[in-house]
Amino acid sequence: MKGSFLRNILVVIVCSFIGFSWFTISFKSEVWSWYGLFLGLLLGSFLLLADWKLKATPLPTILGGSLGLIAGVLVSRVLFGSLLLLVAPLEPTLSLSMRILLDAIFGYLGLTVAVNKGKELDFVSLFRQVKEKPKAESYKILDTSVIIDGRIADICETGFVEGTLIIPQFVLRELQHIADSSDTLKRNRGRRGLDILQRIQKKVDVPVKIHDLDFPEIKEVDGKLVAMAKLLNAKVITNDFNLNKVAELHGVSVLNINELANSLKPVVLPGEDMKVYVLKEGKEYNQGIAYLDDGTMVVIDNGRRSIGQTVEVCVTSVLQTTAGRMIFTRLKEEAEAA
Repeated sequence: MKGSFLRNILVVIVCSFIGFSWFTISFKSEVWSWYGLFLGLLLGSFLLLADWKLKATPLPTILGGSLGLIAGVLVSRVLFGSLLLLVAPLEPTLSLSMRILLDAIFGYLGLTVAVNKGKELDFVSLFRQVKEKPKAESYKILDTSVIIDGRIADICETGFVEGTLIIPQFVLRELQHIADSSDTLKRNRGRRGLDILQRIQKKVDVPVKIHDLDFPEIKEVDGKLVAMAKLLNAKVITNDFNLNKVAELHGVSVLNINELANSLKPVVLPGEDMKVYVLKEGKEYNQGIAYLDDGTMVVIDNGRRSIGQTVEVCVTSVLQTTAGRMIFTRLKEEAEAA
């Protein structure tokens, strides 16, 4: 409290000294010097009152009042002050006094109007809109493999994909070429890809854009995709392991559908038990191979003799890679015996 009181006294003394010195130098009269001292005293008191009021005033009101004060002074100087001097030239001393008076009047009017009417405007939001830069549009480029795969349509329907989906013309040409193939399997895959694109365009609430950008000097489709992603600052959606690696080497962000699917699979920890159907023989000696409902491969140690049977196994380890996941197990009776 004591420090605040001394600060207030100092403000009044400084303002009084400034008023006294300014009027003494400007008017060179002792009488005007005392007028300046009195005006400086009033100015200091006004500043203290303004400081007290501002502490309880919301920020939008302060911003609006400041803008109104500046606008009022500008109107006074540019419009009325300049016109008055042109019409009726005055003595320098009187001219300065008139300018100060006009600045005070119109500054006060601008301040009053801004404070009273400024509540209708949100100055803070307006300031943020001016300061913040608009976000760049997000592009996701679809490659041929992920279109044929079809899961991208389901993911888009869930609303997890944002931005604009880009389908390059060279990818469409590749799909049409596959759909026109003489090989039945390839032809079906190509037609499935075209059907998936129609489904995305009609049923998915995500913008889809066919892009004509091409790179004639690049022959491979994967190379064209990487070049387009770098040019558009876009991400590539794929399930192609090789394209994933090539894009990462070029610094292009990749959204791998297989990685997403693997991350959503149920977590299996070593020591847990599960029942599986042994489907076939494994690559290693005496191994059996089974598959979970989501396609995860389960390798069963000494499971060859159980081919064609449903057995209970114990998880020993889990291998997670970008290409998929493998679960290594052993028969439960063997695990318990050990």
